[in-house]
Amino acid sequence: MTLHRSTRFLLASAALCAFAGPAFALDGQDLLNKINASFASGGTTIKADAIEVSGSDVLLKGVKFGVEGDATDKPLAIEQLTLQGVSEEEGGAYFIDRVEFPEVNVTEEKSSFKVQDLYLAGVYVPGDVKAEGIDSLMFYEEAHSGPVDVTVDGKSVFSMAEAVGTMGLSDDESTITFEGSVTGVKADLSTVEDAQAKAQIEALGLTKLDGNMNMSGSWEVESGTIDIEDYSIDFANVGKLSLAFSMSGYTLDLVKQMQEQARMMQAQPQNEQAQQAAGLAMLGLVQQLSLVDAQIRFEDAGITKRGLDFAGKSQGTDGAQMAQMVKGMVPILLAQAKLGALQNEVSAAVNAYIDNPKALTIAAAPANPVAFPMIMGAAMGAPETIPGLIGLKVTAND
Repeated sequence: MTLHRSTRFLLASAALCAFAGPAFALDGQDLLNKINASFASGGTTIKADAIEVSGSDVLLKGVKFGVEGDATDKPLAIEQLTLQGVSEEEGGAYFIDRVEFPEVNVTEEKSSFKVQDLYLAGVYVPGDVKAEGIDSLMFYEEAHSGPVDVTVDGKSVFSMAEAVGTMGLSDDESTITFEGSVTGVKADLSTVEDAQAKAQIEALGLTKLDGNMNMSGSWEVESGTIDIEDYSIDFANVGKLSLAFSMSGYTLDLVKQMQEQARMMQAQPQNEQAQQAAGLAMLGLVQQLSLVDAQIRFEDAGITKRGLDFAGKSQGTDGAQMAQMVKGMVPILLAQAKLGALQNEVSAAVNAYIDNPKALTIAAAPANPVAFPMIMGAAMGAPETIPGLIGLKVTAND
């Protein structure tokens, strides 16, 4: 399997030279069956009233997306779905150059929802979902959404300029890389009707939100090491929240087992015993994971001071006095958490941040990967050992 256009072009050219005969027509139903086989682990099914093949294009008409076994969920209906540049690959797999989705434009009573320019590019559909390694996975080179707009009473309450996600494969096909971005996110909270909530939103300066989201990382499939290098949300005049982490044990076999448990939970949403059993099974699967490192960081852009001012006003004082109250309460709360020597470090970081709000960082960097069961056991039985176990550090304004 390969995702490189140049390789596919050379293979296609070689095939044309070797077989100077009539081309075989694509089997649109087989393609849909294999797409559904890939989606089955997540419980999603795709049905089409009609399938038309024209050259290398496959047109699905009367498409319905649904959840298997959920009779209460109304399927999402799409008039047609166009799969362009479909080619058969080795092992019964398919490669689709582009999947075009129609524009979404839904109006219900006083609200409307509109999405434009939806497509997937470079989609690989496995020939056998039980194959070894990456060959069993369905993935894409690019997923794209153009402008999104949600209106209420003719006024835009949420909009997004563009969302793009990309995936890549290393030359030795051992690692999948991924990146994503959402730009031009705007939300208008001035339409909130609840008086108390509206007052809080205005006091915190959240009436108009404008921001972006980004994500990047990689997954070594065989070793099961997943590395989220950056997952961040950044809003103007509010701040930037960033998350990064790396863990091992996230193997393809584990992923498929977790998907199967999720499918079972979706198939029996009203069966409490089945839900509990699947939940326990999922918890058991998670215990195969180990923490390599992690970091949560918040960079302030004005929300901290406004939050202290608002909290102070609600207590009959001002932001400066509230800041001192918070600084006094933190050691008391930390003492209850039994964090040992980390208590002083956290108090110092919180004090520095409140005095000059720039950034607050919580990082875990153990000397060696730590199994999640050890972390959970320590949290329940000896929380004071957690800082040393996972190398926990809390810093401010660094």
